[in-house]
Amino acid sequence: MVVKEIQAAGRNAVAVSGGDDGSDDNTILPRGEVDHVYEEKARILNRAIQEIGMGWYQWQLFGVVGFGWATDNLWPIATSLIFTAVANEFGPARPPLLTLSQNIGLFAGAVFWGFGCDVFGRRWAFNSTLGITAVFGMAAAGAPSFAAIGVFAALWSFGVGGNLPVDSAIFLEFLPASHQYLLTVLSVDWAIAQLVANLIAWPLLGNLTCQQKTACTRGDNMGWRYFLIAVGGLTMAMFIVRFVCFTMHESPKYLVGKGDDEEAVRIVHEVARRNGKTSTLTVAHLAACEPEGCILPPPREALVSSSAAVLRRRLEEVKLERVRTLFAAPRLALSTSLIMVIWAFIGLGYPLYNAFLPYIQASRGADFGDGSTYLTYRNSLIISVLGIPGALLGGVLVETRFGRKGTLALSTVLTGAFLYGSTTALTSQALLGWNCAFSLTSNVMYAVLYSFTPELFPTPERGTGNALTATCNRVFGIMAPIVAMFANLQTDVPVYTSGALFICAGLLVLALPFESRGKAAL
Repeated sequence: MVVKEIQAAGRNAVAVSGGDDGSDDNTILPRGEVDHVYEEKARILNRAIQEIGMGWYQWQLFGVVGFGWATDNLWPIATSLIFTAVANEFGPARPPLLTLSQNIGLFAGAVFWGFGCDVFGRRWAFNSTLGITAVFGMAAAGAPSFAAIGVFAALWSFGVGGNLPVDSAIFLEFLPASHQYLLTVLSVDWAIAQLVANLIAWPLLGNLTCQQKTACTRGDNMGWRYFLIAVGGLTMAMFIVRFVCFTMHESPKYLVGKGDDEEAVRIVHEVARRNGKTSTLTVAHLAACEPEGCILPPPREALVSSSAAVLRRRLEEVKLERVRTLFAAPRLALSTSLIMVIWAFIGLGYPLYNAFLPYIQASRGADFGDGSTYLTYRNSLIISVLGIPGALLGGVLVETRFGRKGTLALSTVLTGAFLYGSTTALTSQALLGWNCAFSLTSNVMYAVLYSFTPELFPTPERGTGNALTATCNRVFGIMAPIVAMFANLQTDVPVYTSGALFICAGLLVLALPFESRGKAAL
């Protein structure tokens, strides 16, 4: 019943987003915020995609894009889950350096893949990130030292860092306006990945690793190595399905932004064919958006075909103009600035608490007399279960009167409030309850944040915009383990800090100038 209500709301939105009345309400970004010619072509493509409708190609894409959402949570959670076991085995002076290595890799991946997908295209990045993650993740199982596992964590995180900036752009650019809520629902894969990671970790890390504060040898601590092999193998399977079993087409809006109208039209017709439909879109429809008398040059790829020349031309396109475009109009500049700050606050708040959650649970559980490794991972599994209804709840709320902004603001503030509540826990069961509430609301928050952010950027700069926000998130994420190294995790100071950051981020959401509910992305 709820799904039908969401779909009905989406269809009502199309009456606005697909219209020809030229009103400013038919897209998320009003007229005049981006290049006029591209804007008109994007509106035509929106109508063409809506004409095709949600079909077999988009549902397949929904499945394989979900792999990117899954790995984006799977591997940071993996680092969190193996944190205590790795620290027990190698005895490093500063264990949070493992999380720092991961966050440096995530930062590098967000910058490289995010900016790169606007220059080199979406398809090659889409097909590379999972493979890189899987290879280095499995290789990490053989790490002989703490330094080695840190290097491998940075390398697998380099692949992980590109998943959401690239995958969210790809999926959004093929979605009809009536189904843009599915970008929020995709976060169910993010929550399922957390559940799967904990299901794998419970028997392996719960039974085959050293207990807290005991002498630890490699032979007694093989569980975390088996865990990395299992998670890496799962990621490799997802890479094979994505690379071998699915034909990924380049985004038509991306191609139009590059001046390749013919290829964009061809792909629209190919998607229509795979959906069992036909499209009335022609190159003439797009050409009519050009100024009178304008003669478009052929796509630059056609000028010189050598791979070296293509690479040279691509590298010439790496410039600051894409960033400046996102700050060219006042409201777009405000939107871009605010969403970057929101991502930064959450980027520090979430890992500051969640990345060390197993450690906090184990140490506090030990104080309560029930801090065994087995119980720690059992509790992590219980907490992760709450993420699935959280993601689905986010998909429902974004199509109600709350919209994207209201849902994101409320869930973010509640996430901070529940963190403050956890400081009142006097038993491990009470701490578990607060952590479950935190898991529910934080998954609503991330579900909306991951879908709302790419909607706020035009396609030619969407990868760049995603890269800017992800970079802010990762830079502040790098600060979290540094704070943890010099703060006392046995106190509530990191929790208070994290909660304040979430509440501030939630209030900033209310100042965003655009609401995307019922509107098509450009």
